[in-house]
Amino acid sequence: MKKELDIYDFDHTIVSVDSGTRFVIYCFLRYPWTLITLPIVAVGGLLTAIGVIGFTQFKQRCYTFVRLIPLEKAVRGFWDIFEKRVFPWWYEEKEREFVVISASPDFLLEEAKGRLGIENLISTRHNAKTGRIIGENCRDEEKVRRLYEEFPDCKIVDVYSDSLKHDRPIFSLATGKTVHIQNGERVEFNYKEVYGEK
Repeated sequence: MKKELDIYDFDHTIVSVDSGTRFVIYCFLRYPWTLITLPIVAVGGLLTAIGVIGFTQFKQRCYTFVRLIPLEKAVRGFWDIFEKRVFPWWYEEKEREFVVISASPDFLLEEAKGRLGIENLISTRHNAKTGRIIGENCRDEEKVRRLYEEFPDCKIVDVYSDSLKHDRPIFSLATGKTVHIQNGERVEFNYKEVYGEK
């Protein structure tokens, strides 16, 4: 019998912020010497805008500062502040085993995993010493690929995400409910009415 799982996105789904972006800002403010990496980020943003590099390459440029900070301490300090931004409904008892799939960095979400009782976590793999992304950014179709890499024989029941634009691939896996998170509220929707046939 296939393992039944629910899927949850993380940013703006479980927590009210984009944790990866907020972590970058937190570190620039908490460790001001990391601002020396801003030109790298700015050039990366420009190259992305004109199509020279992809979003994954830009994203890893954003995290080049991690080699300049005490990363584990910074991550703990970040979640000491932002843990209170988790939506209250997250703490309700879950119906079944679940997996959280996110594009945010693994080094950032591993701390949240322990704090929030996350059973299974799939996120973008980074080299914690350099900030470089290992493999692909975990978004869109990559979420599905990574899911079946770790759970090759699973049945997806309910799917929760704030992003109708980017998370169609995981919504399409649902055999139960598809739930759009809007301002922290859970709103069920009909997949066919939003996307058409699977």
